[in-house]
Amino acid sequence: MVDVRLRRVELPPDVTGPVYARMESERRRVANELRSLGAAESERIRADADRQRQVILAEAYSQAQKIKGEGDAKSASIYASAYSGNPEFYRFYRSLEAYKGSLRGRGDVMVLDPASEFFQYFKQSGGGASGMPRATGGR
Repeated sequence: MVDVRLRRVELPPDVTGPVYARMESERRRVANELRSLGAAESERIRADADRQRQVILAEAYSQAQKIKGEGDAKSASIYASAYSGNPEFYRFYRSLEAYKGSLRGRGDVMVLDPASEFFQYFKQSGGGASGMPRATGGR
């Protein structure tokens, strides 16, 4: 005899069931292990993404506050410069803003003493036909 080849090997019927059960449990164990590794990796990725999100949001908020502060400072500087150019006009302008804010609706009613400071620009004379202070200065 020179060559022997097996075409098929069969286990006895009383051993086949337990062998397949053992193979199935081993495959189940490997699958569960892979699932748990995947879940752990998923949690790690999510935690890293959440951390990066927080860092990005904090940096964006910081940058926004810085830009807002610079804008507020520039606005205050412009306002101060304009106010110093013609302080009487800006007092008048703020009074107009106060009138507008106080009397918003058609049915609004205010009971005030006509001699109150609130009406100082309405009772002035000599400021032109409208009662507005005259513009002064070169601006």
